[in-house]
Amino acid sequence: MSYVPMCFKKRKQIMNFIDWGIIPYSTAYEKQKELFEQALNAKSNNQKVNNTLIFCEHPHVITVGKNGKFSNLLYSENILKDKGVSLFHINRGGDVTYHGPGQLVVYPIFNLESFQLGLKSYIHLLEEVIIRLLAGYGIKSERLEGASGVWLDTDNPQKARKICAIGVKTSRYVTMHGLALNINTDLNYFRLINPCGFIDKGVTSMQIELGKEIDLNVVKKQLLEIFKDIFQQ
Repeated sequence: MSYVPMCFKKRKQIMNFIDWGIIPYSTAYEKQKELFEQALNAKSNNQKVNNTLIFCEHPHVITVGKNGKFSNLLYSENILKDKGVSLFHINRGGDVTYHGPGQLVVYPIFNLESFQLGLKSYIHLLEEVIIRLLAGYGIKSERLEGASGVWLDTDNPQKARKICAIGVKTSRYVTMHGLALNINTDLNYFRLINPCGFIDKGVTSMQIELGKEIDLNVVKKQLLEIFKDIFQQ
């Protein structure tokens, strides 16, 4: 059963919202790091941290987390380049994942202390945001024990599939990176990797589950409202 910590409900934090649209991963990464460092500097100087929520999409790219295994890349970097897919090694948690058109990527630059949250509770709430969004579309999703992200059919190992990946970095309770929700994503690109290091579980998208293309702009509006509801109570 999902929950929102009681101590969290007593807080009200206002967040800044930015939509970067379609942006190369390298550019977004540098902009993220800049906001992250600004937040850390503000915190060091006992100044208010601006909690910032960022939405975007990336051209085809595969990212490998700090503990990622190269064995989960199923093709060489040269072959990936030939397929128009960039490769980045980054400092988030998690293993290997894919970002591309039709996938909504969300980067919260949050000071967790202002929300009275630890990392585990924060990731739980990121999952809760997506679970609530999908429920509005009639898609039943849930958490999978031992694996971050949002999943479908977790009680059936042969059918279990991930619809949203989560990977986060924190320093002094300031976050970067975040989540990636498959909306109209071309899932064929996930065949280039073992997504998040799993070899026995699949991936899916809202488009696949609902049998139709989904309006990404509508999802953005809905997701923003859910973020506000959960993180500004």
